Amino acid sequence: MSSLDETAQHTDTSPSKPAAIAAPRSARDIAVIIVTYKTAKLTVESLCSVEAERSAAGPFRIRAIVVDNASGDLPTVAEAVERNHWSSWVTLVETPENRGFAYGNNVGFKRACAEAMPDYVLLLNPDTQVRPGAVGVLIDFLEAHPAIGIAGSSFENLDGSDWPISFRFPSLLSELEGGLQFRFTTRLLRRWVVARPMSRTNQPVDWICGASMMIRAAVFASVGGFDENYFLYFEETDFCRRAREAGFATWYVPESRVMHIMGQSTTVTDVKNAFKRLPTYWFESRRRYFAVSFGIGRAVAIDIVAILAYSLGALKRRILRRAHAEVPYFIRDLIRNSVLWPRNRSIAAVRCNNSGTRQ
Repeated sequence: MSSLDETAQHTDTSPSKPAAIAAPRSARDIAVIIVTYKTAKLTVESLCSVEAERSAAGPFRIRAIVVDNASGDLPTVAEAVERNHWSSWVTLVETPENRGFAYGNNVGFKRACAEAMPDYVLLLNPDTQVRPGAVGVLIDFLEAHPAIGIAGSSFENLDGSDWPISFRFPSLLSELEGGLQFRFTTRLLRRWVVARPMSRTNQPVDWICGASMMIRAAVFASVGGFDENYFLYFEETDFCRRAREAGFATWYVPESRVMHIMGQSTTVTDVKNAFKRLPTYWFESRRRYFAVSFGIGRAVAIDIVAILAYSLGALKRRILRRAHAEVPYFIRDLIRNSVLWPRNRSIAAVRCNNSGTRQ
């Protein structure tokens, strides 16, 4: 597996060793990484919430790296940094091209390590605002559980309502359930439904939303960072899967609260555009995830099941005159991007390197 850089390559990556957990909480260094793409105003608001957390966090250090994925956001964010006197803790990085969320976060981690490798990395979406104590709760949880590598927050919507969701890894059975959407199959296959409603207790999960994800930096380096073959979507799913394979668990920590508007860069997950046609990169990411996780042969079987299940689900909705309640052209796009076609079976190796940033 590729490593991010020389720093990551030569760092002791076992978080369970005494050297990794001996330092007191006050010595901890937390690097917040925000990747922005045409969300400058939201990024500034997110930084404001991080500033408030820095003031209340106590003696341990919180710094931020904002990565502009070649969207032109940097001048607006830079002006806010100067106006608010944030230059001592906010670093701005601009990439020469938009190569996606995974790439942007890898760039941010590499830049964070240029000063000194942090103890923890907190990935934040630009359309999030951390609520009081959210960062400290995640730090305290990971400090108390050195064998756990990743911890995620619970979310609330802009109106203050709860969004208490984490996730199971996608599988053949989750594709079957998601396509059919029949009540009896959903009850039968509830253990495999991807979206998992959560209670208010700390729990181990398969993967968490990358909008607020705290990762031990040593785990980030050990896993190799995010796979940059994913432009957008499935990258945090893949990261948590590779982390689990490396022996690092992921937990949901609901006491850490983060407001998340959702869908502000792409509108794909915006609830107001719930049935908008999905972009090609979503299907490409889905294809890669199943091919890498299960191999081409099983990915073919998963696609066959998915196509049949979604077709039956669409037929049901048409009979019930609910055809409006589906994503436009989904089955057509699923077939077009499926590994059923030999042209779609060339799957690149995991790529976590990055270069070419300018500051």
